Amino acid sequence: MDSIVRDITLAPQGLDKINWVKEFMPVLNVLNEELSQTKPLAGKNLVITMHLEAKTAYLAIVLKNAGANVTVTGSNPLSTQDDVAAALASQGVRVFAWYNTTAAEYENFLHKALDTKPDIIVDDGGDLVSLLHGERSDLAANILGGSEETTTGVLRLRALAESGRLKFPMIAVNDAYCKYLFDNRYGTGQSTWDGIMRTTNLTVTGKTVVVAGYGWCGKGVAMRAKGLGANVIVTEIDPIKAIEAVFDGFTVLPMQQAAACGDMFVTLTGCKDVIRREHMTSMKPGAIMANAGHFDVEINKEDLSALAVSCRTVRKNIEEFVMKDGRKLYLLAEGRLVNLAAGDGHPTEIMDLSFAMQTLAVLHIAGQHAELANQVYTVTPEMDQRVAGLKLKAMGFSIDQLTPEQYEYLHKA
Repeated sequence: MDSIVRDITLAPQGLDKINWVKEFMPVLNVLNEELSQTKPLAGKNLVITMHLEAKTAYLAIVLKNAGANVTVTGSNPLSTQDDVAAALASQGVRVFAWYNTTAAEYENFLHKALDTKPDIIVDDGGDLVSLLHGERSDLAANILGGSEETTTGVLRLRALAESGRLKFPMIAVNDAYCKYLFDNRYGTGQSTWDGIMRTTNLTVTGKTVVVAGYGWCGKGVAMRAKGLGANVIVTEIDPIKAIEAVFDGFTVLPMQQAAACGDMFVTLTGCKDVIRREHMTSMKPGAIMANAGHFDVEINKEDLSALAVSCRTVRKNIEEFVMKDGRKLYLLAEGRLVNLAAGDGHPTEIMDLSFAMQTLAVLHIAGQHAELANQVYTVTPEMDQRVAGLKLKAMGFSIDQLTPEQYEYLHKA
């Protein structure tokens, strides 16, 4: 089965991007060197559904070098980079993806990926798992297991597991310390503002930024906004996270009150309709809305369109909605992940940690699947420790070791 990409002649510039990120992913480089020799995934069919940019492409190459037959498709219609997709296809990885897919094309590419009859899957958001529990459930019995990259996807997995419907074991890579403490906080924190600032060419300093959701992604976005000079308001439904935001120095308000104050809004909740009709009617003229949650449901686009008398694209990835009272509201990247749809995603060094963890999760599934039940597993402490240790070493840092006496003191009965 041949790859389906937009333009294979773009491969050379895509390879340049992949080679660039490779220089800054030392943990994945160590694993690549090791796995290229041992080939622990030999003969395994692997499907990766992720945001297809250079860092994801390098992960796919590492897993291919480990012996797997790798197929990659995108996890978001606007996050695939066509030159990277072409480059990956030129390296012997099967690719079904291009930028700005229609809903039908997106679904078709997922089905084509599943037609390869995977043994192991790497999912981002849960669309692949959803198909394997629906239309393509005939393939589920052959799945040894998989891993999930995002908070949204893990929520969907846990719902399946709690209802007894999960058909194969899955590892919640998103819940690993070396994922959420760094990827979600520092990765999302930086890449969200990279996407917003690149798209709007506006300052953040002096503006009031409303951050919806104070999980690890929200913490990162709020922290970076504060560092850029913004006045930050946090909205939350969880009182513990809300008081944490207060203790971190932020104002906490319900969205209905925050809507009238904000210049920029960023949603990161994993839920739907976080910003909806009653909030939009209260917003200032010129308010800018962006989403950094996985799906394009956090900002209600139907409400926004219904309230508007006109809509036009005023700049790439910026839609202007004119309200009946003349106010202009702006939506970035169609309400999709602004850091990927309007940017390059998380910084390379951050994804080095996350994708090293994904690699170890795939190896764990391949080697231990016979011992795993159909449930959601967390990453083992040993996997977290290994990734962190390799990263510290690559950065030139070292840490203390327990003396035998200290170990005995900590472990005595």
